[in-house]
Amino acid sequence: MPPLQPLLWAPQAWIDQGHGGQWHTGVVLHVGSDGHWSAIQPGVAVPPADARVLAGPVLPGLVNAHSHAFQRAFAGLAERREGEADDFWSWRDRMYRVALRISPAQLQAVAAELYSELLRGGYTQVCEFHYLQHQPDGSPYADPLALSWALADAAQATGIGLTMLPVLYQRAGFAQATLREDQRRFATTPAAVWHARQALQQARRPLLNAGIAVHSLRAASRKSIAELQRLSEGMDDGPLHIHIAEQTQEVDDCRAANGARPIEWLCREFTLDARWQLVHATHALPSEIEAVARSGAGVVICPSTEGNLGDGFADLPSWLGAGVPMSIGSDSHVTRAWPEELRWLEYGQRLLKRQRNVAAAPVEGHPATASRLFDAALAGGAAAAGFASWGLEVGARADLLVLDPQDSALLGLPPERTLDALVFSSPCDAVREVYVAGRRVVHERRHWQHEALHTGFDSAMQALWAPADA
Repeated sequence: MPPLQPLLWAPQAWIDQGHGGQWHTGVVLHVGSDGHWSAIQPGVAVPPADARVLAGPVLPGLVNAHSHAFQRAFAGLAERREGEADDFWSWRDRMYRVALRISPAQLQAVAAELYSELLRGGYTQVCEFHYLQHQPDGSPYADPLALSWALADAAQATGIGLTMLPVLYQRAGFAQATLREDQRRFATTPAAVWHARQALQQARRPLLNAGIAVHSLRAASRKSIAELQRLSEGMDDGPLHIHIAEQTQEVDDCRAANGARPIEWLCREFTLDARWQLVHATHALPSEIEAVARSGAGVVICPSTEGNLGDGFADLPSWLGAGVPMSIGSDSHVTRAWPEELRWLEYGQRLLKRQRNVAAAPVEGHPATASRLFDAALAGGAAAAGFASWGLEVGARADLLVLDPQDSALLGLPPERTLDALVFSSPCDAVREVYVAGRRVVHERRHWQHEALHTGFDSAMQALWAPADA
């Protein structure tokens, strides 16, 4: 790994002092031996003699709050329609082809390439919603966590932070007691999920932590979800994620089976708290959003994947207006940079409402759309990854992004408009350097292990997608 840099100086840095972030000039950043910020001092015009001078404005890294790493191997391979219709469910059937064949070594190679791409896209932590558990025939590996360790090894090789979320997955649908044959690699129980979480957490690997997840209400019974919640009662250092209300068919099926919509039913049947993260929550009524807000739970929106799959539009103004913690994820990884996620989060609302700057809230002191979305994703991402603090604040992990002010999207703009242009002036390739825990893992837009990761990824893809399988 690259060496720790104990002292940094930035000409500008985005610091949140309790009322939303803003740019500060001349910022000295002290990194402790534990890889966390030990002191942050704005207003220092002259860099200290022993500081590394950063060559552009500095932002905190964001948490990518929802990832299925193996689906990176499928990106770009579902963009044709041979039949009368194509939707999430037909996409899922095709996606299972890679889920049924990828090996631990191939998963590690694919994930390592993905994680290096996420770093270059401005993410420094990723939450891995991990439901691929067993051998291709459905039998357990000698080490039941073989695929989990493959992901952890990939993260360690790239230097990204990883929140592992082993997933409860038991049935194919509300009216089906078991999994489909092509879901055989996913089968878990509450006890197995909890054991996996404990083993991952107790490994004490650098930059690795773990929570738990429920795939969806359609994939687990109330009894099993309740058992997993009981097992996790003492878990105060990890999140609990669940896919919910992503598709209208899921909403209809839940109403038929349970007499209530998914979010409505979840809030009624379980005691949600700040550990819970509702992934997608695309089809939510105002009453459901209010219930989530009262609980303290968060929502994870994945705009590029939701757009790619035709899911629909999340009710962004209502989620923000209710004060629900919000984070973003790249999910199936058709896009791997957070500026594009935030851009399409806003553009979706503009298309839907035929208005501009929908996410801005000037009455509340947030006239800039980009900064309101960035600050929301920054704060919400901390909870989604199970962290008490995140960003450029003392005690948080020493992660940051260095932007290139000479990038054509930023060139010549007033410094206070940097974040606006980063999100809304496209194409933009302005992330020049990335630090994780005080170590520089991306320099001049290249990951420090670029060649090796690229070669491994290419070999894995060649093996997975021979010409007859493409």
